[in-house]
Amino acid sequence: MPRMIPCFIGKDGKPIKNTSVSSSTFIDYPQNLTLGEGVYIGHHNFLEASNELIIEEGCQITTFVTITTHSSHQSIRLYGKSYAGAEMKGYIKGNIRIGKFTFIGPHSTIMPNTNIGKGSLIAAYSYVQGEFPDFSILAGNPAKVIGDTRTKDSALLEKYPELKPLYDAWAK
Repeated sequence: MPRMIPCFIGKDGKPIKNTSVSSSTFIDYPQNLTLGEGVYIGHHNFLEASNELIIEEGCQITTFVTITTHSSHQSIRLYGKSYAGAEMKGYIKGNIRIGKFTFIGPHSTIMPNTNIGKGSLIAAYSYVQGEFPDFSILAGNPAKVIGDTRTKDSALLEKYPELKPLYDAWAK
């Protein structure tokens, strides 16, 4: 049965403050994975970091999410039986950075060469590849920017003005 592993150990061998990763999340190439403080990675995820994966402070990754820094989906079709791996034409490699306090919904896929700005929200079942600005709301296959989280946040900050200094401390 999956369980959360609190005080996840980073690649430097030290616990990462307030970071938890599920025992059912598979991490490939952990030496190339950088996790910030306060990261939550839920159950049944696949994180592949052969070409560097950075998940910044406060991010939340729900369940059944795939994050991969390489993809052979084009080169296997191009080469057929002659396919032989990462150095083939059509093979995609690239790093991924997920900006701080971003939320990734279930069953989403994040592809190589992706930079997601801070404070973003990825809707469930999204296929994400490319450059996305801070505070993006992303949805779809392929994912597109459909909104701005600051719009949603402003209503809550009006209702709870005591939270504005906390929000401004990271959002500015």
